Amino acid sequence: MNEAPAYLPPKVWQWDKENGGKFANINRPTAGSTHDKALPVGKHPMQLYSLGTPNGVKVTILLEELLALGHAGAEYDAWPINIGDGNQFGSGFVEANPNSKIPALMDHSGSTPVRVFESGAIVLHLAEKFDAFLPSDPNKRPECLSWLFWQMGSAPFLGGGFGHFYSYAPFKIEYSINRYAMEVKRQLDLLNRHLADNQYMCGDEYTIADIASWPWYGAVVLNRVYDAAEFLDAGSYKNLGRWTHEIDARDAVRRGRMVNRYSGPLEEQLRERHDATDFESKTQDKIEASKG
Repeated sequence: MNEAPAYLPPKVWQWDKENGGKFANINRPTAGSTHDKALPVGKHPMQLYSLGTPNGVKVTILLEELLALGHAGAEYDAWPINIGDGNQFGSGFVEANPNSKIPALMDHSGSTPVRVFESGAIVLHLAEKFDAFLPSDPNKRPECLSWLFWQMGSAPFLGGGFGHFYSYAPFKIEYSINRYAMEVKRQLDLLNRHLADNQYMCGDEYTIADIASWPWYGAVVLNRVYDAAEFLDAGSYKNLGRWTHEIDARDAVRRGRMVNRYSGPLEEQLRERHDATDFESKTQDKIEASKG
């Protein structure tokens, strides 16, 4: 292993805003808003403020799955929060999520708007609200919640750890990449072993545990994040691959992946979503064509 340059931590840490890699311009050691900006509010009960990242996609997939089941109350407006431009530090977004991370949901279905932040809390809120994608059997519900919270606790090692040092850090650090690659491969192996005996995360029932896990681990298998599928030998996890492709084929998953998306083919980017017909008429390829 290459020896890293010696580093002696100072007695008191000081923030160096130029040393954060790809996202240095949006990372800072303080919370709170940096500017005044109210959030827009559309016509639907659910107002989502998000971006088409793995955490954001969890919520849009679930909302599209709920609508596919006929839950009209799950209709939603999805407003983009461009984290690269610092939109998450606007005063309105901070009111919706004091942690300044996407996604944030404002539920306007009752007499008083209710804020929900953290993607796991949002999918659990929606599943309970519509009594869907959450086992009703009291013996199976804890299994679903266990895998949901496993995902919430594990993904930071994948995204904030491996993804940062492998793809976003200003320089490659062998120790850091190896440390987090080891943990990510342990997670992939865990999922692969579990899915050997289960069609979905909670047996034969498709639940929010799948909806929360797939945008992260499915994206790794499909090489949609970090360009690391080969590095991690993701194709060797056959049971995980079967699960990944099965969920990827769902119509609601395809639609959910498009919402608030700013990367990939233009025909797969629906940067704002306000109606189901937007998927046919307002994708970015059609918007660009109308300008020309």
